[in-house]
Amino acid sequence: MTKRTKEILELLDSRYTRDYKCYLHHENPEQLLIATILSAQCTDARVNVVTKDLFQKYPTIEDFARADLDELEQDIRPTGFYHNKAKNIIGCAQRLVLEYGGKVPRELEDLVSLPGVGRKTANVIRGNVFHEPSIVVDTHVKRISKRLGFTKEDDPVKVEFELMKVLPKDHWILYNIQIITFGREICFARSPKCEECFLTKYCKEYKEKTGKGGKK
Repeated sequence: MTKRTKEILELLDSRYTRDYKCYLHHENPEQLLIATILSAQCTDARVNVVTKDLFQKYPTIEDFARADLDELEQDIRPTGFYHNKAKNIIGCAQRLVLEYGGKVPRELEDLVSLPGVGRKTANVIRGNVFHEPSIVVDTHVKRISKRLGFTKEDDPVKVEFELMKVLPKDHWILYNIQIITFGREICFARSPKCEECFLTKYCKEYKEKTGKGGKK
């Protein structure tokens, strides 16, 4: 880890602590898996509104496996892309019941074999449920990692592998949690609050924009 990376992580730790926090409401791994599938192209806040009733209607993974497709589509409609999401949720639940005893598997290969589960969703599960060092690349992580110069890539998988080389394992999930908060609070996609930012010294975009070498 470089001195620059160490300084950035120390500032993030200082600002946001090293507490683990999952923004998707859930009571068990199966619910987190469903919520993460729903979160694609949807805000966590909206997913949490939908799952509040959804998890009461379908309290177990077996209930999702037996769900009526048309009915489930309407249940999750506010999250967008509800046709594919409903199909994937039912397929995923059925696979969990048939092949994994109704439990969410731990291994990445098993997780990504499930309908609707890509590397991002799998890493959310591995990091938050099993506490396996995992890097989750969402829109905030991709955008801010590029601004900080940790990556030049746009493809989430390539960003993930580059961050694996840059960040120490004890910060893999933590970085995602901290960067989500940072992205929602300060480092917006449009009109970021650079005047309030504590990382301008390290921000390549800020340096290009101001010509001040990142120093205020």
